[in-house]
Amino acid sequence: MSGAVPGFVPRMLVDPDIGLFRADERVFTAMLDGWRAQMLARGLTADTIKQRCQLLERFQRFTGEFPWQWRPADIDDFLADLRSGEKPISLKTLRSYSNAVAMFCSYLTHPAYGWGEFCERTFGDIPSQICFEWNMPRHTTDDAVPAKKRSFTKAELQRLFDYLDDLVDQEFAAGSKRWLPLFRDPVAFKVCYAYGLRRREMTMLDLEDFGPNPHVSDYGRFGAVQVRFAKGAAASGPRRRTVLTVPEFDWVGDQLKTWTAGGMRQQFPTAERSSALWPSERGARMSLGSFGDAFAAARMPSVCRRSWACIASGIPT
Repeated sequence: MSGAVPGFVPRMLVDPDIGLFRADERVFTAMLDGWRAQMLARGLTADTIKQRCQLLERFQRFTGEFPWQWRPADIDDFLADLRSGEKPISLKTLRSYSNAVAMFCSYLTHPAYGWGEFCERTFGDIPSQICFEWNMPRHTTDDAVPAKKRSFTKAELQRLFDYLDDLVDQEFAAGSKRWLPLFRDPVAFKVCYAYGLRRREMTMLDLEDFGPNPHVSDYGRFGAVQVRFAKGAAASGPRRRTVLTVPEFDWVGDQLKTWTAGGMRQQFPTAERSSALWPSERGARMSLGSFGDAFAAARMPSVCRRSWACIASGIPT
């Protein structure tokens, strides 16, 4: 049985000839290793696994006790402390934290992994589930966006795009080398808006992701885009979807033609390294964080032109 289930009690812990020096710490580490193996077997990403294990280590340090000693009041105190500090965590984060602890407890209490029997024999106590419906945040809606946040109006979007376009013209007229990255970012933002993309979906676009729409030949090779890095369900990996160019946003085709066939993209020294749609000055592809910083700077009324130009070109302000 011990070799049949990922995450089962390690052989080194159940061997009667091997003593357990600092048994509580060693067993807790083995529990995390077993849970890590189980999550790997489920296909979860390395980042997700790392974050969950770090949270459990943090929870253990907060309580000063170990899983076979945890009680519901412990998770109550832990989450209440995180929600009542100077910078309280969001409801979304609170939900993910409580879910992680609940999943770890479910793993420990499942009889297939043998931890209950082992802990009873070793410590005289057994792990139990400490997260329940009555002490976990309820998930009553799929929309976790705070109510105070809203979408841009058409007038606000037009004002933003006009500002960015004017800034490109000014930098180009002044002979500044910053005009090229300043041209790239607004095109990326417009593509993101026209096709309804998430930031990561936009960042990961390649030249080959665009293709014609056989029903609308006027759009040429920009009649549709295949989104290969769409958000997927847990352990399923990125999903794919195809988004068609629609008449309301047919102007995006001209933007893409200017960027690709017009020679703008090719002026980046890194453009030949890959087929990434958005090359950067130093890498084959712009990073998600760089696009996020650039957009945040562009939409803030208090940001001066130099700040936006420096962010777009990677120069510290």
